[in-house]
Amino acid sequence: MESCVEAKIKKMGYRINTKPYGYINVANMWYGNEIIDDFHKRTTIQGEQYEIERMGFAKRGCADDANLCEIININMGTKEQTAAVNKMLDDNRFNVMYRKQLEHMSATGTVAAYIRLEDAIYLDNGKATGGKIRITYCYAESYTPLLVENDDVIEACFSANDYQGDKKRTTMVMFTRGEDGNYRADTFVFDENGEELSSYWIILGDVKPFAVMRVAEVNNIRYMDGFGYPKVYGAIPTLKKIDLCNMILSTDLEKGEKLVLTNEAIVGIDPETGKMRPKSSLLKKLFVFLGEKLPNANSIIQEYNPQIRVDEITKSFELCLSLFSMTFGFGSKKYTFENGQIKTATEYIGERQDAMQELNKQRKEAVDYITGIIRAVLWFSNTFLETSYDIDKEVCIDFDDSYVEDKTTQMSNMRADAMSFSEIPEFMIRYLMMSLNIERDEAEKILDSAQEEPDPEEED
Repeated sequence: MESCVEAKIKKMGYRINTKPYGYINVANMWYGNEIIDDFHKRTTIQGEQYEIERMGFAKRGCADDANLCEIININMGTKEQTAAVNKMLDDNRFNVMYRKQLEHMSATGTVAAYIRLEDAIYLDNGKATGGKIRITYCYAESYTPLLVENDDVIEACFSANDYQGDKKRTTMVMFTRGEDGNYRADTFVFDENGEELSSYWIILGDVKPFAVMRVAEVNNIRYMDGFGYPKVYGAIPTLKKIDLCNMILSTDLEKGEKLVLTNEAIVGIDPETGKMRPKSSLLKKLFVFLGEKLPNANSIIQEYNPQIRVDEITKSFELCLSLFSMTFGFGSKKYTFENGQIKTATEYIGERQDAMQELNKQRKEAVDYITGIIRAVLWFSNTFLETSYDIDKEVCIDFDDSYVEDKTTQMSNMRADAMSFSEIPEFMIRYLMMSLNIERDEAEKILDSAQEEPDPEEED
């Protein structure tokens, strides 16, 4: 959080809890595959510094987690309102940003979005004219809950940085609710020195103009009210173990080349000067394994064939991946070695449905988030663009189940439904869309064409 934002929030009478940002920053470092100085940087017994390679498994876990909440369709009853909603979401790159937010949410526990007017004229009486409806997507490090009731975020503040030329600019938006239940949005703009450049405000309605999506798992970290559980932070011990396993594998492979040794090489005598040669890093490693002379001192030339501990490393990796699966919320053994292959979390869930309960809780959180955004967008449209959409209409969201359900089984079930309920065309349309990989309009045309063709038996 920028210091100017923190100071402004405090000046407006709010108390800021900065402890969550410590956890969030650490989680972001592991998610971003950054170097953790007190872990990845090490020193050998000879005093030489080296660095552990990073596998970036935090990113892999977040990506697999995000796959389970992918959406394929948003519907609001009528075709007109559904088309309008999807048009507004497309104009704001919702599908791209939602996918990105899903990953970040797994890492830091929290993401958010708020609705605003772009290029509007703000009047002194708290009203505005003109402008376009825009969705601003935010992440945990730029989000501050101001009022939380029963784990529901009622008031919040968001901030973001941008640049005009080479000068940094910070924008802060604060949403507060009045006694009448209506929201007010205050916007402040600061320069690179934290000095306030401009500010404006607007009175909104009783529809919450922002939405927050959090990890559905209960957050057991103290002093994080309004924030979700940062999965990556909780998985750091197992992420360290995975990097250590990779280090052991890399070390074995690095030393796995056959070496031809001579007594002279071990002694390190320069034949021209008769003095000891400077010991190379490889020679120092050989001393650790072989001592000061060859195992068989009578041999002038001897081969050294290091053994790569494949079985031991594989078992260690499998244990660490299983621990990671449990700490990350996938259940037991979601990443595992089977028949020489690494099975991913999504593949494992597709075969074993034991993680569906956790998945359904997270999808409920996603539905609430998307519904909140859509209702806020429709309210802005009705208020500032003079439309008349039904804000209270139920939002129906179809999630992509291809990650948790075998595609062949899914196709078979859809075909059976289409044949059993032939009087309901929706089942056949969905079956055609999936089986032929076509859009809905094309599937409807195929179905209409098939229904128009006369039955040969009736003609006879």
